[in-house]
Amino acid sequence: MLRIVWVLWPSFLVAGIAEGIFFTVIDPQELYLFGEPVHVSQIATYSIGFIGFWAVCAASSLLTCFLQRTAAEINKGVGAAPPPAKPA
Repeated sequence: MLRIVWVLWPSFLVAGIAEGIFFTVIDPQELYLFGEPVHVSQIATYSIGFIGFWAVCAASSLLTCFLQRTAAEINKGVGAAPPPAKPA
């Protein structure tokens, strides 16, 4: 549970900052998707943008947690004795 908080909380904060910077520079009504203008409200554009930024930031934090595992965590259960055979 603690690792989930380690991933989601910092990614939430960074996504908020990224969205603020992104939409300060780019007007949501001037966005194009596959060559067509986006026809959704500004609130929907902000919400979709935030969720997208949050997903990218969460993936980055999750990768950091994945790469910080110790050798003992990675090899847990490797080389353990096999379970005893059941009598017939």
